[in-house]
Amino acid sequence: MDVRIKGTTVNLIAKLLHPLAEAGVLSIPEEREVIAQLRNLAKNGETIPAILPKLIDQPEAAEMLGISLANFKKLERNGAFPFRRKKIGTAVRYRNSDIIKFILTEEDLSSGSGTAEFEI
Repeated sequence: MDVRIKGTTVNLIAKLLHPLAEAGVLSIPEEREVIAQLRNLAKNGETIPAILPKLIDQPEAAEMLGISLANFKKLERNGAFPFRRKKIGTAVRYRNSDIIKFILTEEDLSSGSGTAEFEI
């Protein structure tokens, strides 16, 4: 018997986990990891493949997100992203794995708060 996780089930689990993360029962990165893995499992039938972690610059991060560099800089300046920049000397870099997890958790930036909003 082949049982697949549905997107609505993932949304329900996300709704249940979010208050636990806010209360500190589990960490926010742990909550994001669980939801990202479940979303990928529901969508593709497998968990997120292991990604060779690397640091990328702003143009690469913007490209991964499918937005312009100017929009990326504006959103980052407004604190819209949950991932943080890393400074290497004077260079600004981001972890590619953080951006991939952000994409897979389907966070909503329309409110500008940078917090996940999940719909059932």
